[in-house]
This record gives sequence, C-alpha cells and structure tokens, in this order.
Amino acid sequence: MVILIAPTRDKRQITHLHPSQSRGGGREEVNLVSRIILTCFWMILVLSSVTVKAQFSKGADVGWLQQMEATGYKFYDTTGSEQNCLQILKDHGINTIRLRVWVNPSSDRTNGHCSKEEVVDMAVRAKNMGMRIMIDFHYSDSWADPAKQTKPAAWASHSFSQLLTDVYDHTTGVLSALKTSGVTPEWVQVGNEIIGGMLWPDGSTSNWTQLAQLLNKGYDAVKAVDSTIKVVVHIDQGNDNGRSRWFFDNIRSQNVRYDVIGLSYYPYWLGSDYTVTINNLGSNLIDMASRYGKEVMVVEVGGDYTKVQNTYDMLVAVINKVTSVPGGKGLGVIYWEPEGEKSWSGYQLSCWGADKKPTAALKAFLTGPSGITIKKDGSGFRIYPNPASGGSFNVDLTGMKPASVISIFDMNGRLVGEQNVNDQPKASIDISLIPGVYMIQVDSKQQRSSGKLLVN
Repeated sequence: MVILIAPTRDKRQITHLHPSQSRGGGREEVNLVSRIILTCFWMILVLSSVTVKAQFSKGADVGWLQQMEATGYKFYDTTGSEQNCLQILKDHGINTIRLRVWVNPSSDRTNGHCSKEEVVDMAVRAKNMGMRIMIDFHYSDSWADPAKQTKPAAWASHSFSQLLTDVYDHTTGVLSALKTSGVTPEWVQVGNEIIGGMLWPDGSTSNWTQLAQLLNKGYDAVKAVDSTIKVVVHIDQGNDNGRSRWFFDNIRSQNVRYDVIGLSYYPYWLGSDYTVTINNLGSNLIDMASRYGKEVMVVEVGGDYTKVQNTYDMLVAVINKVTSVPGGKGLGVIYWEPEGEKSWSGYQLSCWGADKKPTAALKAFLTGPSGITIKKDGSGFRIYPNPASGGSFNVDLTGMKPASVISIFDMNGRLVGEQNVNDQPKASIDISLIPGVYMIQVDSKQQRSSGKLLVN
C-alpha cells in the first residue's frame, strides 16, 4: 500500500496560477483546487515508480496430461473424488504450467504428441484456469536432453543457414498460434537442457559460434512475436557450479541474448540424497544471478514418488533456495510431470500414487519461503485439547464434510503426518510430536482450512 501526502506550496505560487483570483474566498478556492491538482500530480509520479513484485512461480510440466486423459486415465483429489488434473494441481499451489513442443512428433503416447496444435489447446486450458505459461522448445521430433539433441527429420538435410530459418519459423509459428488463441506465454525456452548444444552436430558446443547463432535466432523469433516474453536458456545439473559457469561463460563470450537462466535439479539422477547437493544448488543459483546479471529458475525438479517425505522435504528446500536469491531474481520452481503416475508412464519421479491421487509430496507447493502458508477461510474447525501434550489431540470436522484429509506440518513447512478421515465428524490423532507449534490443514471436497496446534 502506498500512502500519498500532497506537498504544501507557498500561497504566492498558488495564486500565480489564477491571477484574477487575488483575495478573500477566491484565494481559498484556488488554494483547494491547486492542492487537488498537485495531489493528483504526485499520485501519478509515485504510482509510476512503484514496482509490483511478480508472484513466485510454482509450476508443473504436464506434457503427458492430454494423452493420459485420451487413454481414459482418471485423476482423483486427496479426498478420493474424481477431478480435473489441472484443478488438483491448482489446489496444491501450482500457478504455472510448462509445456514442451516438438516439431513433427509421432503418435506414441509417452514419446510423441506435444505438437503445435496440442500445445495450443493445453495452453488455452491452463490460461483459462488462471495459470501462467512456459513453452519449452525442444527443436526435435521427440526428447532433447544432454544425451541427445536430434534434428527434426524434416530439417535433417538442411544447411546451417536453413537451420537458422527453421528455428525462427518454427518458433514464431507456435508462438503466433498461441497468441491468436489468446495466450501469451510468460517464458519461452530456446532449447531443452542444452549443456551440449542443440540441433547436433551443427549447434553442438564443439562449435560455439553456430550454437550462439541458433540461440540468438530463437531469441529474435520470440521477441518478434511479443517483446515482453522472457527467453530462458536451460541446462541440467543445477547444483554444479563449474558446469554452469563453463556453459554460460562461453555463450556470454558469443554475445548470446537471453533473459533467464533455467536449471534442472534431480538428486535421484545424481545418485545421492538431496541433502548432499542442495546447498550447492543454492550457491549456484546465487552465483548465476550475480555473475551474469540474470534471473534464475529451477525449471525441472523431481523426486522418487515412493519416498514421499523425502521428496516433500527436497521440494521445500528447493523452493527456499530459489526464493533466497538476492534481489528477487529467483523466479520459481517447476516440477516435471508430477501427474505422470508410474502405471501409465513408467516414470519413477512423478508426484502421483497408484491410487491415482497426488502424493503428500505435492503439498510442498503450498509452502512459502518460511514454511507452510496458513489459510483462514472462516470454516472454524476445532482442535482440542490445544495446547496438547504427547501429540494426542482431536479435530472436530463439523462443517468440513464430505470426506477430509488432515495434514500436520511443523512451522518450517515439513510434513510430519497425514490422515484420511472418510466423512467422520471427528478425528482422533495420536502422533509423536516434540514440543512446538504445528499447522493442521484440513482438505475436503468443499474447502481447505488451517489452524495452529501447540504441543507442550
């Protein structure tokens, strides 16, 4: 909130505005009118200088979602009710959707689709739900990542100069289709995990000059469609500062244009617990923002869906590291395919259980940088006794039916317990809690509400 105070002015200056009003009531009227004018003037000056901090991006890459739905997969919320997957994600704090786009993909359900038309359809759905959008150009017909950056089949025999045109035309084509449909992405990735370059062999890191030209051609294409879109350059292993410096020092030497550094972070693929590398991720994010003067994001993260508590803790830690980047340059965290349950996708790092419901790990996105966000909506469920001793307490769920899930968090945002109560009017919980303050969150089909519990 901005409080505006109109500056006082010498009356001689005020009367100078209207010399015909020189004494008595006329002078008072001029004084009042002039003060109103000056107040408006200063309001314009002050408001024009106010910078509104953008909302922290909590995201989900959901490239599989359309095909999961097309094959009849059903999604259920934490209470067991069938629900739109995007709504479930939104109810868990997700405000951003990331979508990959391939050039001429196959119809394979897990390794294909993600065409321009499908991406436009999904982006419109997400936007209509109030989501922010990131588009991830792979410049391939299927997966592009550190192990492979295969040219689209239609571009395979093209010269390098033609490849530059291909990148520009494909990028503008997809973004123009999005804009025509009413969607302007907030971010666009030019390439996906391009630590080794893109469109091999022409744009590999063995030829930085050509890679730079391809990246700049993508940048120019994005800005030609809408100059407000932020361009992201994305590499893997966000915990590795030497690797990150090597790549971004080289593209800086080639005068590559971009706005945001995007990093992946997967402790699972690093072969060690997140606690081994999380501080390295944090220090690298700070170094990237400072060394290159760029905003930073973790655009891909994930954990083993069977290790719910560990994945939850990892996500909270990652969110805290990104929000700790000085100057507000840490923009957000995006989970890669949280909805991609293993029985459908074969993927181990989703955030969905075999019961077709999100695991409790996804609740990490309900946390802020200092812990769980407490939402008060007037429902007024009652916790008793409060204070409690020994961790045994009751929750009166009157007004919270039908069906409820009770989650218990410590004040650092760590999930310490969860219980399904299945339409019961009261829940009795006996859980070992050390003395301290806890947040109790109740989810039902109708609402979400929170309250505090003190354990002596």
